[in-house]
Amino acid sequence: MNSAISKATSVAPATLSALSPLDGRYAAKVDALRTHMSESALMRCRVQVEIEWLIALSEAGLPELAPIAMPLQQQLRALASGFTDQDAAAIKAFERVTNHDVKAVEYWIKERLTAWPELASSSEFVHFACTSEDINNTAHGLMLSGARREALLPAMGAILQRLKMLARDLADVPMLSRTHGQTASPTTMGKEMGNVAARLERSIARVEKVELTAKMNGAVGNYNAHLAAYPDIDWETLARRVVEERLGLRFNPFTIQIEPHDAMAELFDAVARLNTILLDLNRDLWGYISWGYFKQRTREGEVGSSTMPHKVNPIDFENSEGNLGLANALLRHLSDKLPVSRFQRDLTDSTVLRNMGVALGYGLLAYDSLRRGLDKLEPNPSQLAADLETSWEVLAEPIQTVMRRYGLPKPYEQLKELTRGKAITRELLQGFIAALPLPADERARLLALTPASYTGKAAELARRAGADA
Repeated sequence: MNSAISKATSVAPATLSALSPLDGRYAAKVDALRTHMSESALMRCRVQVEIEWLIALSEAGLPELAPIAMPLQQQLRALASGFTDQDAAAIKAFERVTNHDVKAVEYWIKERLTAWPELASSSEFVHFACTSEDINNTAHGLMLSGARREALLPAMGAILQRLKMLARDLADVPMLSRTHGQTASPTTMGKEMGNVAARLERSIARVEKVELTAKMNGAVGNYNAHLAAYPDIDWETLARRVVEERLGLRFNPFTIQIEPHDAMAELFDAVARLNTILLDLNRDLWGYISWGYFKQRTREGEVGSSTMPHKVNPIDFENSEGNLGLANALLRHLSDKLPVSRFQRDLTDSTVLRNMGVALGYGLLAYDSLRRGLDKLEPNPSQLAADLETSWEVLAEPIQTVMRRYGLPKPYEQLKELTRGKAITRELLQGFIAALPLPADERARLLALTPASYTGKAAELARRAGADA
């Protein structure tokens, strides 16, 4: 124990004083998201947008702004691609004076332009005709696009692949079903994992397909200032090219001062629906573990209870469930609130948008816990078999269905009288079958049936669901 503890990584004091567990206890588990959703990431994306707008303006034929040569364009783009913590700190220093975060980015870029004498006349075209929301909405789109691509989808995909593997590997392992908490027609463990894999795959596709929209059309969406300065420029076409060709987002031509955030809401709703599927899975796995259908691989040095040494608690699934609840509470607030803004603009979205990373962070943390839990699962065939062997009443369904085929009187009612609310044994049920006036081969087929073999197409469906694992 002492050697294990001595090998543990030391904890930085800053993480112990963090208000959010995402930046404290769980900081390392959400690092993939921090690259895209932190305040520094927002600053980097704002710089990227401002630079792309400046370059686009230089190529638009404005007589007062010469085209920026390609080598210099690449140096300007490096302000964003090479953005550092020191750059973020420098922007914050400007913000302490301006008390405006986007204006601080503008001033920081203008300061950097002094390094290139050939851009001396370009300084006032930084942030030209833009409202802050032109920069913010595009930056937020870039952040969400990167977070989805590099953090969320890989984590979701890892869970999907693990579920497909379980569907394939456990396709033939019979398991008693429970509907309304009562014994029901058997399935296989793999089929139940395959069900979730199919749901998850559809939901991942929905998350992936949401088109993130953006606008660059000025203070109230009409290019007022743009046309005041250069009435002959096709500003809408220019804005579309910047948004779609340079930033990789979908241009929205119809907005107020803010892009209405409908696409954001669609994305957050899609993630929340996916999270609900995983929350459902966590609860089912918790139940299967409590029944003994699954065992969990143990890890050396790990403790399940401070007083009960025997316990191996399903903590990964519990942690995942709890964090999915937090994620969805925030995601649903974001999707409900962000599309609502008074008249042409109010500022209630601004502080809410700063919590996008928190909402997605709790989801990412939940995915990590769930994946860890899935990796620990081992089926417990003896317990699965024991439950099936004590549940012969589930064969009332196939018996009465075969009786219906052959026109025997009141098949459902006969089986209801025999089985409902009663303890049914193999001997009792087979005695009933033996007395049925059925063709000999049909009677033999029913007599050979057991709860463990009455699984229909479950194995086939499970293998189909896990086919590309």
